[in-house]
Amino acid sequence: MKLVLSTEQQELRAAVRAFLGAASPLPKAREGYDPQVYARLNGELGLSGLIVPEEYGGAGAGLSELAVALEETGAALLPGPFLATAFAAITLGRVPDKELLAGIAEGRVAATVHSAEVSYDGATASGRLPQVLSGMEAGVLVVPAATADGPVLLAVELAGPGVTRTALETLDLTRGQADVVLDGAPARLLGPAPESGVTERMCVALAAEQLGVMRAALDAIVAYAKIRVAFGRYIGSYQGVKHKLADMHAKLEQAESIVRYAAWAADESPADLPEAAALAQAYVGRACFEVARDHLLLHGGIGYTWEHDAHLFYKRAKADEVLLGPPRIHRARLADLLEL
Repeated sequence: MKLVLSTEQQELRAAVRAFLGAASPLPKAREGYDPQVYARLNGELGLSGLIVPEEYGGAGAGLSELAVALEETGAALLPGPFLATAFAAITLGRVPDKELLAGIAEGRVAATVHSAEVSYDGATASGRLPQVLSGMEAGVLVVPAATADGPVLLAVELAGPGVTRTALETLDLTRGQADVVLDGAPARLLGPAPESGVTERMCVALAAEQLGVMRAALDAIVAYAKIRVAFGRYIGSYQGVKHKLADMHAKLEQAESIVRYAAWAADESPADLPEAAALAQAYVGRACFEVARDHLLLHGGIGYTWEHDAHLFYKRAKADEVLLGPPRIHRARLADLLEL
């Protein structure tokens, strides 16, 4: 087991970081989803096809490489459907569909997934899906349905007939959700729903984004502590601030080890993945929020203003913390797996 990034992974991180620094700097996150940035992200770097098998036009990389990319998009608070499409690619990795995977790899298809089952009559799907991640930006929805032969996965064109989408007012201003109602919407059968592995990989992917949010928030407050003067001293020289920053750094280091291990397990040791994924969300989700919260508090009064970026990190961290269920659910899952 190797938790240190390889040379290729370091180069991927540098490329993604440089691209986002130029094409989607933090102030741009306030403007919301920019299709041109998303198109360039996929066209120039091919990130949406990172884990798509080569036979479908993707890079055929593993979850470890996707985690590297998601850490950087998280640090940049990248708006848009990148995480949702990554979730879809993870799901389709277990139920391969040439049309969708090729579209994702080429950057033509932005997709999303939802866990709630819909009804399916063999041709159309019906049901209400609340809080679909990036539901307004995505073009395809991958959703489970119950049939007489067992649960299956369907693909629904979100811009097609029988689909009503309503944008929701969300806590996270940088990434939206939608209420989606399917009323006889044409649906394509992808295959039997996978029994395991998908949710765990999604947990690891989300933890990688949370790791990026943590790192960027800590970097920001450390930089601020070096220039902000209070009572004639830089605030970073005060013992209380030093201790808080040290605690935040310790959480970041632990989170990084957990994410790297979980990504390795997903690629190299599937038997260890359930525990690793549960640990990732049980620890990293809460740690990310705590670091983002303390980053906001240590900025003092300016951190509470609408104009400052601190609240953007705070809101992304909270939204991510509960995206796949609150930490207590994952703690309970981990306890069950460890027979505690």
